Amino acid sequence: MKVTDHIANAKGETLFSFEIIPPVKGKNIQELYDNIDPLMEFKPPFIDVTTSREEYVYIDRDGLLDKKLTRMRPGTVGICASIKHKYDVDTVPHVLCGGFTREETEYLLVDCHYLGIQNVMALRGDAMKEEKYFNPIQGGHTYATDLVKQIYNLNQGKYLHEVIETDDCADFCIGVAGYPEKHLESPSLQSDLKRLKEKVNAGADYVVTQMFFDNQKYFEFVEAAKAMGINVPIIPGIKPIAIKRHLQLLPQVFRIDIPQDLIDAIDDCKNNAAVREIGIEWAIKQSNELKAAGVPVLHYYSMGKSDNIKAIAKEVF
Repeated sequence: MKVTDHIANAKGETLFSFEIIPPVKGKNIQELYDNIDPLMEFKPPFIDVTTSREEYVYIDRDGLLDKKLTRMRPGTVGICASIKHKYDVDTVPHVLCGGFTREETEYLLVDCHYLGIQNVMALRGDAMKEEKYFNPIQGGHTYATDLVKQIYNLNQGKYLHEVIETDDCADFCIGVAGYPEKHLESPSLQSDLKRLKEKVNAGADYVVTQMFFDNQKYFEFVEAAKAMGINVPIIPGIKPIAIKRHLQLLPQVFRIDIPQDLIDAIDDCKNNAAVREIGIEWAIKQSNELKAAGVPVLHYYSMGKSDNIKAIAKEVF
């Protein structure tokens, strides 16, 4: 079932969902299942599975370093199919511009269609670690809007090099990212909202926001989006802070603000176990306020661990 159908069927009740990352190569998928199992009691209608783009590794060959491209966390579509089969829950694979040609994207989408996966999250992706700015690979998309257009066209039977008349067209529900505190590369929030409107006009069906720690920024973002004519569901993304270093890492990587009350509470913690409890308490407070406001879904960034997400969900759902 499509994410938008799940939202419509909930009739105003806030749904629970979460996002996982594939294990690194060589790891067993059972560890992933062990972290999904405790969250299934909250009946998530869908689970997102991230995609990591390629990165460089250096291999020592007789004293010489050989630079090679690799993917440390492959298997997004396979994991989606496995979770769908094991838990009877819809899955949402993340589809990136970065690191993929348009042809590779088409093949991935065809695989998703064959597997009965009806939802995809269309993202530009980050720059490679060695690059300051995002650069598409040759034959790849530069912007998420173009990726959305490709997926939307496929829903109409329009493939890259031909139009196929068929009664079995794909019918993907397309999610995109939104940024309550603007994308780090955008010159202003208004400019960022224009880009979001372009993605919706291109065929996006719903939005999931980047993490935020001040609900007022989400509420203001939704109002500004509506004023611009963006009328698709906007799902808030929540990440509980888990370690003290997040105070430096999260603003640096995502260009987001952390409320001073939360900073002060974490500064007073003697260890990361105490930080984790503060992160849970703050996320519960955020979640309850958002749920009371009638958000369609509360979407949690689990990073593959479930104990803190379970503690939050027990108090909210």
